[in-house]
Amino acid sequence: MAEITATLVKDLRDKTGAGMMDCKKALTEANGDMEAAVDWLRKKGLSAAAKKAGRVAAEGLVTVASSGSKAAMVEVNAETDFVARNESFQAFVLKTGAIALQSGADVEALKAAPFDGKGTVQDALTELVATIGENMTIRRVAVLNVGQGIVARYIHNALAPNLGKIGVLVALESSADAAKLQELGKQLAMHVAAARPEFLTIADVDAKALQRERDIFTEQAKASGKPEAIIAKMVEGRIKKYYEEAVLMEQLYVVDGENRIAQVIENASKSLGAPVKLTAFARFQLGEGIEKQQDDFAAEVAKMAS
Repeated sequence: MAEITATLVKDLRDKTGAGMMDCKKALTEANGDMEAAVDWLRKKGLSAAAKKAGRVAAEGLVTVASSGSKAAMVEVNAETDFVARNESFQAFVLKTGAIALQSGADVEALKAAPFDGKGTVQDALTELVATIGENMTIRRVAVLNVGQGIVARYIHNALAPNLGKIGVLVALESSADAAKLQELGKQLAMHVAAARPEFLTIADVDAKALQRERDIFTEQAKASGKPEAIIAKMVEGRIKKYYEEAVLMEQLYVVDGENRIAQVIENASKSLGAPVKLTAFARFQLGEGIEKQQDDFAAEVAKMAS
């Protein structure tokens, strides 16, 4: 009986895209023969995943999970919206969110984490790819926790419990009543879903992003032909507006349309009888930033005809 080494298993996995446990089984069945193992996987339909890895995956689901004062959010992508309604895919995404609570906010650590005693999360995903027939990827993970308080979670337009296309986490540190904090946190999470803040506070604004905005505003103001002193005031006015659009604590609360988020937190501290601090937030919108392939049906037909 040939020795099935970890290196041999890894080589077969790299070659076929199949799960680690499947590769080990294939090599065992083939007595260590690489080509025979590839054939075994092909016959089982498990090597198909590698062929799909290059296809654009911009659909899928976002999930949220929580445990105590800690919450996690994971985005898992697939090629079509149809897959998001597949029960096996939904079950995988939910389980992955729960595992992320332990593995942390690193995608590679999540992929390497154990999955129901059947290999790793990546192994389970590879098998799912082979079963469903679409490319799938675990794109990103966020994990927030507080020493005392709550991390509120919210899914906008949920397709199923804790599954949807926009997910939000909001961390609130406070000794106030947990139920009341959860109510506040959910309202703030709904605001984040709608208002799309990029930064928590002005101090968190990326220096390069701010300079880029300032340069653009300055050029726009110069085109007005006004004196330098007026241009400087115009630029500062635009920067203030930029903060009000991009910084969560500076945004106008969408729930009441009157107060800034900083004021909402201050008011909550008074009404709940204990200081409340918004320490972090995370917002995932499915597929944002992924360039989706636009199919030209007419060109495809012409290519087939020729």
